[in-house]
Amino acid sequence: MARYDCIAVYLTANRRNGTLYLGVTSDLMNRILEHREERFPGFSEKYGCKLLVWFEMYEEKHVAIAREKELKKWRRAWKLALLEKGNPQWRVLYEDLLLPQHLRQFDDPWHKT
Repeated sequence: MARYDCIAVYLTANRRNGTLYLGVTSDLMNRILEHREERFPGFSEKYGCKLLVWFEMYEEKHVAIAREKELKKWRRAWKLALLEKGNPQWRVLYEDLLLPQHLRQFDDPWHKT
């Protein structure tokens, strides 16, 4: 699957239980690299939200954008519960995306059932 085949809604953080940034992108790998390297000024750069801690993948752009808008309305506690359901240890998931699927240590959102 090419990286542009799916749209991602994602959360980055500056540390465990720290500041969260919610976004949507058609190129998750590149977008997280941009966060990590602070390529663009803004909220995530200002608060150091460089760590990918949660994401969901969608095939339809409008569905992903709707999900992002829905999550932006959520209380912080709800976002934390969503994050911790899939990533209770707050592992940084970026490096795992570089691994083959059978070596990944998280529920792979690319392959929802």
